[in-house]
Amino acid sequence: MDSLRILIVDDHTLVRAGLRALAERLPGVTVIGEAKDGREALRLVNMHRPDLVLMDLAMPVLNGIEATACLSTEFPDVKVIILSMYASERYVRDAINAGAVGYLVKRSAAGELGNAITAVARGEKYFSPLVSAHITMDRAGRPSAIRSSFDRLTPRQREILQLIAEGHNTRVIAAMLNISGKTVETHRTQLMERLNIQDVPGLVRFAIRAGLVSLEE
Repeated sequence: MDSLRILIVDDHTLVRAGLRALAERLPGVTVIGEAKDGREALRLVNMHRPDLVLMDLAMPVLNGIEATACLSTEFPDVKVIILSMYASERYVRDAINAGAVGYLVKRSAAGELGNAITAVARGEKYFSPLVSAHITMDRAGRPSAIRSSFDRLTPRQREILQLIAEGHNTRVIAAMLNISGKTVETHRTQLMERLNIQDVPGLVRFAIRAGLVSLEE
């Protein structure tokens, strides 16, 4: 393949090291950086403009789906392959809707990463055989109430919901997003009103059921 510049995004150092080792074995591939969460990924993409991002799905601060949606809007020429422990239809669908051009399940064979990178470099899409069946499934059925409610949230509301669900308080969220504490409280109130939820534990339960955060993280 021609020269391909890749950014690796995963919150586990050892996983990033393994992905780097695999990617750098491919001819013409250069790993230009690593990020530990979606927010850092956006900053590095803005700085370095990679051709491709290998994006973990479940990360703190800003998860892979939301980061991919931001990249698709702000940097449409940057391609994203989602890496995930999960092969369920919900996550595959969300990745596609966010703009990902590939989806790899982490338990796939190591050689599959090379196949995915090569396919995307040719302008194609690539999805693990473990999830390919979900792409052609009939989705005529109505979405769940949780997904319908989640899909109506703004990107900023989803971002704050994730941070709340991860246990961050108002002061920390305000500092992370460079906004005032009052603005954070306003967003939290709007979230509760929009989702008809009365307290923070309820927001956390909703975020988990919507797949925004994982109990395993």
